[in-house]
Amino acid sequence: MDFVGFQLRNNLFVAPMAGVTDRPFRQLCKKLGAGLAVSEMVTSNSLLYGSAKTLRRANHQGEVEPISVQIAGADPKMMAEAARHNVDNGAQIIDINMGCPAKKVCNVQAGSALLKDEPLVARILEAVVQAVPETPVTLKIRTGWDKNNRNALAILKIAENAGIRALAIHGRTRCQQYTGEAEYETIAAVKAAASIPIIANGDINSPEKAKAVLDASGADGIMIGRAAQGRPWLFREIEHYLKTGTHLPAARVTEIHAILQEHLEDLYEFYGLETGFRVARKHIAWYTKGLVGSAAFRHHMNQLPSIELQRQAVNDFFFGLAQQNEHLQYNDSNNSGEELAA
Repeated sequence: MDFVGFQLRNNLFVAPMAGVTDRPFRQLCKKLGAGLAVSEMVTSNSLLYGSAKTLRRANHQGEVEPISVQIAGADPKMMAEAARHNVDNGAQIIDINMGCPAKKVCNVQAGSALLKDEPLVARILEAVVQAVPETPVTLKIRTGWDKNNRNALAILKIAENAGIRALAIHGRTRCQQYTGEAEYETIAAVKAAASIPIIANGDINSPEKAKAVLDASGADGIMIGRAAQGRPWLFREIEHYLKTGTHLPAARVTEIHAILQEHLEDLYEFYGLETGFRVARKHIAWYTKGLVGSAAFRHHMNQLPSIELQRQAVNDFFFGLAQQNEHLQYNDSNNSGEELAA
């Protein structure tokens, strides 16, 4: 897929997720089939550029290109400065966050809160595009503020006029947060009116759903977030299904173990041992959800005091599963977290 001047493997995008889409996760998703992975939000507050968190989020060493960095904020001048700063530090695409519904973001009138102020949206987009004229700028939004104020079409026109090169849309309003079901009619209407690529986002959790959303919306690509947590191989499953109409075999426990081991070691190296140990817990929980004995394992694992014991617990859990049944598979239909064997 040609996307804002870059040739991508496919039209599958990893959604930016705070605390999730760090460099190890982005690299893993790209390895397992994603065409592009957008970084977690980077602040536009220059006072925080030197903080450990911001420095980590701006670390793209060894990452597969293109490097897409998402910036967040509500001040046009600060956003322009943030765009320049990130381009100077390796960003090849700047993505602007106007889709995050988190209160700590919206309370400072950033993220999806900006959708209530269309003139400010225009000033921010124009400032960022003009600040990095040689770098493509993309935008992530929701369908609007609430069900009575869906203004994605108006934002599209503002974005196109400002020089935004692509638009990703989550099929919920800001007020919906992540409740209810995503709707794709608004995305389809935006796509029908758009002269730039449109990426559909929201509730895409299977190969069949990916195809259905592409068909329903007419979008140029799809963006996957929460469904890839602990399941980064979802991208290769979708890629294969869109190409062939057939399913890849489900991931076996032995492969899940190997992928998780690689992911953990990357996390320990990237964050350092103390922080990496803590960050790893949520990923281990996501990877093991749906596997036999996982509830008890997660409870035990979260009490462990060291990386060595964490590693050993993961290995013991998966070795035990492999001994029970070497053909045991991950059951991704288990959204409740109850224990299942495939």
